Amino acid sequence: MTLDIRGSIKNTKLSSNPYVVFEEIISNAIDSFLIRTHADRSAPNLSVKIRVDFSASDLFGDGENMALSCKDNGCGLGDDQLKAFLTKDTSYKDDLTISGIGQCKGAGRIQFFHHFSALSIDSTYRDGSEIIRRQMRYSEPQKQIDYGDFTSSPGNAADIGTLIRLEQFKDTARARIAQGEPLSNLFSALLLKKQMLVAFLQRLVGLESRLGDFEFEFVTSHWKAGDQTETLKRSDLPTVTTAPVVQVEERDPRSGDTLGTFQTFKLSHYQLDASLYGLPKNAIAFCAKYSPVKNITARYLRTRSEQNNPVAGFHHIVLIESDFLDEHVNEQRDDFDNIPEDIPTGDMFSDAKLSYGSIHEAIDPIIDAMVTPADWKKEDVLKEITDQFGISEAMLADTSTRIVYGEPAKAVVERVLKKYQERVIDETAEIYSLKEAILKAEPDSEEYREKIDEISWKYTSSLKNFDMANLSQLIVRRAAIVEILALACGKKLAMQAVAEGVRRKDEQIIHNIFFPMRKDSQDVSDHDIWLLSEEYHYYDYIASDMPLASIKWNDGEAVFEGDIDQKFQELLARRADDNGGKRPDIALFSKEGSAIIVEFKAPGVSTDEHIGDLTEYAHLLAAKSSGKLRKFYGYLIGDTVNNLRLGGTWTPFPTGKGWFQSSPLMDPATRQPLGETYFEILHFSDVIDRAKKRIGVYQQKLNLNFDKAP
Repeated sequence: MTLDIRGSIKNTKLSSNPYVVFEEIISNAIDSFLIRTHADRSAPNLSVKIRVDFSASDLFGDGENMALSCKDNGCGLGDDQLKAFLTKDTSYKDDLTISGIGQCKGAGRIQFFHHFSALSIDSTYRDGSEIIRRQMRYSEPQKQIDYGDFTSSPGNAADIGTLIRLEQFKDTARARIAQGEPLSNLFSALLLKKQMLVAFLQRLVGLESRLGDFEFEFVTSHWKAGDQTETLKRSDLPTVTTAPVVQVEERDPRSGDTLGTFQTFKLSHYQLDASLYGLPKNAIAFCAKYSPVKNITARYLRTRSEQNNPVAGFHHIVLIESDFLDEHVNEQRDDFDNIPEDIPTGDMFSDAKLSYGSIHEAIDPIIDAMVTPADWKKEDVLKEITDQFGISEAMLADTSTRIVYGEPAKAVVERVLKKYQERVIDETAEIYSLKEAILKAEPDSEEYREKIDEISWKYTSSLKNFDMANLSQLIVRRAAIVEILALACGKKLAMQAVAEGVRRKDEQIIHNIFFPMRKDSQDVSDHDIWLLSEEYHYYDYIASDMPLASIKWNDGEAVFEGDIDQKFQELLARRADDNGGKRPDIALFSKEGSAIIVEFKAPGVSTDEHIGDLTEYAHLLAAKSSGKLRKFYGYLIGDTVNNLRLGGTWTPFPTGKGWFQSSPLMDPATRQPLGETYFEILHFSDVIDRAKKRIGVYQQKLNLNFDKAP
C-alpha cells in the first residue's frame, strides 16, 4: 500500500476554494466520528479542535507562515482507514453502510499536499480489546507514503481519535489564495467559524441528532496578536426557513426536445438575522454531498454590496442539492463536469440531457422570491423597458423573459432581442432543410405539396419575429458581405489589382472578411464568422491570429499552458517560409470543451498539401489545454484540391466540391485517446453558396436583388 504524493499532485488539480483544506479536514473528522458511533453507541459527542498558528516568515515580520492542526475524537486510523488513506482512488467510504457518510474518491487529502509541504499524523484507535497509537511524519522532498512509514505503540482509550498537523504552507498556494492579503486575515478564528457554518450547514443540520452536542473549536495563534478562540456548537445551527423541491425535465441532447424524465432538485433556504449571525456574505450555491460547490450568488444579487451585506436585515443561504449534482461534481469538488449551458449544445459528441439553462429556468423564480428585497418593484423596470426601448410586456411573455431583481433594463432588452434572433436562426435553418427535402421529392407526389405548404408557413412565421426594418438591415448587410467574399475569392476587388512583383494579399483579405486579423472576440463584436456556421457566432471566445497563451475565460482562467505559442512556432517553423510565423488563422473555443480551427489558403494554393496541419494543431491544442478541449472541428478552405491525394479516409459531400473526415484523436506515442476530430475541406464557392442559400429567402421577401446591382 503506497500513496504516490508526486503523482497524486500531478493528477489532481489545486482546488480554487481557499478554504478547501479546512473543509476536507473537518469533513474527514465528521466521517470518522460517524464510523466510531456506528460501532460504539456510547461514544461521546463530536469534538473537533482546529488550531492555526501564524509565525513570522522573516526577521522584519513582513510575511507570515501558517501551520494548522485538527484534533478529532473519531474512530482513529485503524487498518481499514489506513488502507484507504494510502489508496488514491478509494471506494472505502462508498462501501460503508452508514448514512450520512461522505462519499469520495480519496482526492480530498491530496489538497493537503498541494497546500503544505509537511504532514504528521498521531492517531489512536481500538482494535478489539487493544488500544493502539499510530504515528507518521511526512515532509518534502519525500515522494510517497507507504505502510512502513507508520509506527505503532500502545495507546490510551481517552485519546481515541486523530491529530493531523499540516506545516510549511507553500508559496504556490499562497499566491493563488492570498493574492497579497495576510493569511491571518483570511483564516482568523471568527472568519473560519462563519465560513465553516456555511460550508457544513446542510450536513450538520441533517446529522444533528447523530453528532450529539457537538462542538467545533477554532483557535488562531498569532506572533503579534496572540490567541483568538471561537466555537461552533449545535445550538448555533439555524432552522431551515423553506425547503421547496422542483423537478427539471431532461431533454434530447441532439434536438432539445423534452424526454418526459426528470431530475429532482431541493432548495434549502436559511434566512438568518444579521444581528445574530454576522455572516461575511450571502451564499447561494449548487451543492454536492451536502457541501457548497459552485457559488451562484452573483446571479441573484448583482452587486458586491448586495452579495456581502444583509438583504432587509437578513443574510440568505440557499443550498441547491440533487443526486444529479452529486454525480457530476468534479474531483476537486469546486465545480461540475459535463453540464452544458444549453441543450442542444451544438456538440455532436455531447450526451448531456440536462443543462444549466434548464435548471435555472426551474429554480430562478423560487430563489428570486427568497432573496429579492420587499421594496423592489418589477413595475419600475418594466416601465423603463417599455418607455426607453419599446419592448412590450407581450414581447416579454412571448419570449418567456423574466424581469429579475438587480438586472438593468438594457440587459433585459438584450435577452429579449437575442431570443428573437435565435428564433430567426433556427427557423432559417429549418427552411433550408425543407428546401433540400423539396429537391428530393417527386413534383406530382403528396409529399411535395405538403412540403410547399410547410415552407410557406415557415416563411410567414419567421418574418414576424423581427420587425421589417431590423430584418432588412440584417439581410442587406449579410448579402453585401457574401458578394464581397465572392469578389475576393475571384480576385476582383479593386485592392487586389496589384502591380507586377508586388506580393499578393488574397488570403489576408479573405481572412479579414470572416474575422479581423490579430483581433479576438473581446476586441470586436462585429464580425462575420456566421459565413462558416451560424452557431459559431456565439462561441465563448474567438481569436484571429492572436497569441493563444493570452486566452482566458470570463473567470480569468487560462485556457492553455503558457508555452503554447512557442510550441506553435516550433511546429510552423518546419513549414514553408510563407507559413513560418502563423498560428491557426481563426480559432474558436467553447467552455464545453470544443475548439474550431479555420485555415484559409489563398486562391491557387492546393489545400491537400496542408491536411496534416489540422491534425497537428488539434494535437497541440489538446496537449496544452490540460484536457479542457477534447472536441476539435477543423476547416481547410481554399479553391484547389488534388482529389487523388486525399486517401480513403475522406468522404465527399453529396453536393458541392467539399470533403469531410471524422476520427478519434490519439496520442501518437502512448495511443491514449485525447479527443475526437471532425475536419472539412471546403471550396470558397461552397461557403458562398451556403451563405447565399441561408439569406436568399429573405432577399426574395424584401425584394432585394444584389445580382442586378450596377
